[in-house]
Amino acid sequence: MTAEIETGLMRGRIVRGRGGLYTVRDETGTEWTLRAKKKFRRQGISPLVGDRVLFTPGHISDEHGWVEEIETRDSVFVRPPVANVSMICAVVSCVPETDWLLVDKLLYAADRQKVKAVIAVTKCDVDQEETAAYASRCYRGICPVFPVSGREGTGLDALRDVFAGQAVCFAGQSGAGKSTLLNAMYALQAETGEISEKIARGKNTTRHTELFLTESGAVFDTPGFNLLESEEIMEPEALQLGYPDFAPYRGKCYFDPCCHQSEPGCAVKDAVKRGEIDPDRYGRYLRILDSCRVNWRNRYD
Repeated sequence: MTAEIETGLMRGRIVRGRGGLYTVRDETGTEWTLRAKKKFRRQGISPLVGDRVLFTPGHISDEHGWVEEIETRDSVFVRPPVANVSMICAVVSCVPETDWLLVDKLLYAADRQKVKAVIAVTKCDVDQEETAAYASRCYRGICPVFPVSGREGTGLDALRDVFAGQAVCFAGQSGAGKSTLLNAMYALQAETGEISEKIARGKNTTRHTELFLTESGAVFDTPGFNLLESEEIMEPEALQLGYPDFAPYRGKCYFDPCCHQSEPGCAVKDAVKRGEIDPDRYGRYLRILDSCRVNWRNRYD
């Protein structure tokens, strides 16, 4: 018998959402097709894959049931649109060429949400782990980097161990191999695609976010994307708070606040010169900082 709560509503988790319909898996593993109540639109919120919800399954005469309540979220991301993630796995590869600015933005979003982050470098059999070596150098002390090959099955056990007990969101560029990696790790049926030989870009085979439950946790497969804008408009000085590699130098700059851009006596810039902060990552920080300044100036437009 399906588990119910005292109010008469049922509890479940959204595992898919397409065309205004949401698939919710209840506590017994049964899946229900539901619509969202109009009150969510009035409140300016939308149900997301990963949401824990209370719902009514609908009666025999009803085509669909209803999502009645969205329970308090532990975390929420706008892109990819998911909720209640405990770990972000940024999936990158040598083909297509990695957009490290996108990776930095993913890691920033994870840090601000207090969500753990790892980087999985796929297709390591193609470039002899050169991409993995760069990632390990660039993100030393920030997050773990795992070189893996979904096709050859290498490096998967170590990644599975890190994922145990977590709700992991796979995110990154189209064609980086997210679905292939998921299938190799958990024998799932996530749809995979190929790389366009003409432009060396991934074909976005995964079109909808989906939550898969595994023996040790849960994983989200998400559509690939090549752009990621900031989820918030913030004072430029606040950007550095999402950079854990800057933390040891806070309060040591001559100016307070310091944006670590052109200010003299900047401890972060000195750390970059000494090789304590990766110069490429610092350069990308400056690019994001410039965007923050523009967004902050135009916040009332």
